[in-house]
Amino acid sequence: MNKTVVINVVGLTKRLIGEHTPFIKSFLEKGKSSFIRPVIPAVTCTAQSTYLTGEWPSNHGIVGNGWYFKEECEVKFWRQSNKLVQAPKLWKKLKSENESFTCSNMFWWYNMYSSVDFSLTPRPNYLADGRKLPDVYSFPSSLRDTLQKKLGTFPLFSFWGPKTSIKSSKWIADASIETDKIHDPTLTLVYLPHLDYNLQRFGIDFDIIANDLNEIDKVVKDLVDYYQSKNSEIILLSEYGITNVNNPIHLNRVLREKNYLAIREERGLELLDAGASEAFAVADHQICHIYIKNQLNVKAIKAIIEEVKGVEKVIEKSELNEIQLNHERAGDLVVIANSSSWFTYYFWNDDKKAPDYARMVDIHKKPGYDPVEMLTDPKDKLIIFKIFWKLLKKKLGLRTVLNIIPLNAKLIKGSHGRIPESKQDFPIFISNNRDLEFNEQIEPTAVFNILEQHINHSK
Repeated sequence: MNKTVVINVVGLTKRLIGEHTPFIKSFLEKGKSSFIRPVIPAVTCTAQSTYLTGEWPSNHGIVGNGWYFKEECEVKFWRQSNKLVQAPKLWKKLKSENESFTCSNMFWWYNMYSSVDFSLTPRPNYLADGRKLPDVYSFPSSLRDTLQKKLGTFPLFSFWGPKTSIKSSKWIADASIETDKIHDPTLTLVYLPHLDYNLQRFGIDFDIIANDLNEIDKVVKDLVDYYQSKNSEIILLSEYGITNVNNPIHLNRVLREKNYLAIREERGLELLDAGASEAFAVADHQICHIYIKNQLNVKAIKAIIEEVKGVEKVIEKSELNEIQLNHERAGDLVVIANSSSWFTYYFWNDDKKAPDYARMVDIHKKPGYDPVEMLTDPKDKLIIFKIFWKLLKKKLGLRTVLNIIPLNAKLIKGSHGRIPESKQDFPIFISNNRDLEFNEQIEPTAVFNILEQHINHSK
């Protein structure tokens, strides 16, 4: 078996590779590459699960970054258990064929309680006094302590939120190298999220994202230089391409207007009650699942949604086979935005009644994905002082909340989830092995077999 590393450069596309990514450009020119036709939805959890199982979402069950858990009547995003993936992963097949095979999973999703040999994933400590402390979960558990002793605590607040930076991707890259030095796994999966941040904040604006491209290029170079020294098969790939948007769509507000949404009021603030709703929307970038209690309402709700500005297509559950998304977890309707639009989870009509979590970084309470968590209000000239004061109060042991996230979805300029119009915005697959055969464009399910070829081919 050949030592192999898969470096997942989130958001990387052919359009972005150029003068600001000299190393990646050189790696592309020396190697062999392919466009990956995006899976729908083209989001992190679905794409990764498709690559690692070789199955479509209709089989592996990961229909988005989150969905409606019907038994619990709750919308949940960013779950961690590998048991949610209903198809075997690549490493399970390779382990069954060769008992010497080992795998290291460095921050790819559904990373807990799987059969990988070494793993690392973000896992904050939520303390009884309300504080959230940066930390990671690892297997074996001692790996966490070894890495954080050498590299420092994982910079969680650089991984997601208004303070995102290259620090988190650099830490993950360094942790991957350190893990390799200790355990020398056959296959290493590395997740580098850095490009995701400003591409969603600002879209494809090279005047703004040039520095981000240069920063990730250097991190990729460090990784490739190290793994080349280990005579490794090296693959760069991405999950999706981010394209420019300017039209946020609030489908829960549309459903509320038509009296399908159930709202509870607590302490003067509104909460979405999914279990009591006749219909509600689970927004996930440019894809939205709509769950409907009474199936007699499906046609009427579909007609309403089709008239919403920015909606490109509404697909009934009986038709989900056409996008390989026919699974019990999927919505009764799946809505796809047009190229300039994306979906919010917003359900309130008055910002004064928005739930407290709306103004916070809180990926587990929100009933949908919220990219605005990466921003603060650009019009608030005192925002730095407010953040400093709130953090100081926390350090002094005083209870406070970091309610600094704006409620302005128009601030977001980039999104993903649908299939872009141009291949230049498709996810990309680049290998340092020019001898292996794969087409100029591949299906996302084909990534599984190509990774397997890299590991098993005879040198």
